[in-house]
Amino acid sequence: MISKQTVKELAEERIKERDERLFIVELTISSTNVIRLELDKTEGNVSIEDCMSVSRNIEHNLDREDADFELSVSSAGLDKPLRVHAQYVKNIGRGLDVKLKSKEKVTGTLISVDETGVVLQHEEKQAIEGKKKKELVVIENKIAFSDINEAKIVISFK
Repeated sequence: MISKQTVKELAEERIKERDERLFIVELTISSTNVIRLELDKTEGNVSIEDCMSVSRNIEHNLDREDADFELSVSSAGLDKPLRVHAQYVKNIGRGLDVKLKSKEKVTGTLISVDETGVVLQHEEKQAIEGKKKKELVVIENKIAFSDINEAKIVISFK
């Protein structure tokens, strides 16, 4: 069986040579040696060339005589949940839908990220004491990573 550490080292070697803004989001190797590697970038988008370069480095340095394998290197899709800290940092300023482990759903703009969690901001109309009309109030929700079940970017075509 192919070692996950070996594949990770080969991918990181090429990332270091090519573009250090790239990072690994997920690496899985099945019992039948199906290798799936997802990449993202701290700024901008992952190009086809990025995926091809990392894929070639892995493929050329693994010996098919020892173990046959299937390799897939792709970018982390917008439709997939955020999985690593760097993805949260990359998406500061974007809308985020967060499903909490308590089954509650929170939507807002991601305004900050630290080691423990995220802060989402949204506007809500609330009654203000002494006023007849409800007014828009900015609300910030601090959410710990340990409370997040799934976080997805809100795709907007505005």
